[in-house]
Amino acid sequence: MLGQSYRPVELIVVDDGSTDSTEPQFSSRRDLRYLRLTHAGMPGRARNAGVQAAGGELIAFLDSDDLWLPPKLERQVAAMAADRVAVHHTRERWVRNGRTVSQRRQRHRREGDLFDASLRKCVIGPSTALLRRDALDAVGGFRDDLQIAEDYELWLRLTARYPVGYLEEALTIKRAGHGDQLSERNDHIEVFRIRALRELLATGWPDDGAQRRAAHLELARKAHIYADGCGKRGRSSEAQDYRALAREAVAHADDTRAGNGR
Repeated sequence: MLGQSYRPVELIVVDDGSTDSTEPQFSSRRDLRYLRLTHAGMPGRARNAGVQAAGGELIAFLDSDDLWLPPKLERQVAAMAADRVAVHHTRERWVRNGRTVSQRRQRHRREGDLFDASLRKCVIGPSTALLRRDALDAVGGFRDDLQIAEDYELWLRLTARYPVGYLEEALTIKRAGHGDQLSERNDHIEVFRIRALRELLATGWPDDGAQRRAAHLELARKAHIYADGCGKRGRSSEAQDYRALAREAVAHADDTRAGNGR
């Protein structure tokens, strides 16, 4: 973060109630602003606090486990301006326990209309993203009550409205394999995506009928897969609940296609 070639930048470190050396390391520095929160364990809450404290028109996030290469912001700001987009991201290099993880099977769409791709999974790494503040404000920022999949939920709201720009160059390093990471402590991340998507649809989002039908069908697919997993693990009651959710989502998709708009 401090080694970026792009200037000027406003650096804000948000500490979610850490008990390590974060506070003594950053609280006395004059080249950044340090915000300490009472621990909540909600990534969206910490990111929103940083956004609220920031004064710039462009917003970027860097999770504590990740790294930016020095030219990341400089190249991304230029690409974002050239593409005239409100949402931009870069390729990232995945590192687990010190070893680079192959991404050869990652063949999802990465630029333009990413809504359908974003329904299936989180296709934008938070630490790769550069956002126009007005776009982030327009969709309301991150949910601050989701421990997992808060990024998945935000990208859905953004990609439903805005096309996305992309730099193929891996300018972000995503480091995994640490036991204290939320994603490492939760084996069934898909259930958090199901919750996020279900609750988002319950608000009447999105306005576009085709997008809404696609979202219901993806909710049905996710719920069906999760139900099958529950069944294999002997959790029959939970499996029944998610199969019922899948049927309900398909019915809503059919209603949307028929013009009932549910």
